[in-house]
Amino acid sequence: MIVETESANDGPDVKRVLLKLSGEVFGGGRTGIDPDVVNGIAKQVAEAVREGVQVAIVVGGGNFFRGAELSQRGMERSRADYIGMLGTVMNALALQDFCEKQGVETRVQSAITMGQVAEPYIPRRAIRHLEKGRVVIFGAGAGMPYFSTDTVSAQRALEIKADAVLMSKSGVDAVYSADPRVDPDAIRFDEITFSEALRLGLKVVDAAAFALCMENRLPMVVFGMEGEGNIARVLRGEKIGTLVHAGPTQ
Repeated sequence: MIVETESANDGPDVKRVLLKLSGEVFGGGRTGIDPDVVNGIAKQVAEAVREGVQVAIVVGGGNFFRGAELSQRGMERSRADYIGMLGTVMNALALQDFCEKQGVETRVQSAITMGQVAEPYIPRRAIRHLEKGRVVIFGAGAGMPYFSTDTVSAQRALEIKADAVLMSKSGVDAVYSADPRVDPDAIRFDEITFSEALRLGLKVVDAAAFALCMENRLPMVVFGMEGEGNIARVLRGEKIGTLVHAGPTQ
């Protein structure tokens, strides 16, 4: 499912992927961080890294704050979004700790400068870390309000030249024609093009993220976090969830 590319020195094929993890997962459905859940994610990431997959990660912050929800309660939207970004950095640092406990070198890069806990976001440095077998975790979203972490995932994947975006979702295991938790007749897609997803107005991933990937022909896999070892499976390239792609070349 994931495209493999040859390294510059004609060595063995490597896979470089961008994994998006929703913040809700980090809290195990509650506010805050559940160490057992984060440790389980780290184990799966470490397993894939040891198999030669280069892994970059974008984390959400919904287990702490959601900017859009705070703004609906009366907070100024830009400030609310910045608060949400800080939540993503907390998740990034927690995941870094547990990845390193698994013996995997990890770097956190933040789009908001906070030199005591994270590197600044520098794409070329991130690529170098990946080439050295390190996991790179991107925190603080885009560093700007009004951008979702779905959109940031597509943008970061393009800048680090990833082969695919792996978009994990909580409570939904694939792309459906409607929300399967609400509509029992919702149709599950094993494969769909970005243009079809946009035309149908599917909300599982932000339209801006779909559009970015479509314009740059970057494949996306939408899968559910629930299920034993789903992260490790999708990082290996196993066929789970829904493959979203740009379709045939014209």
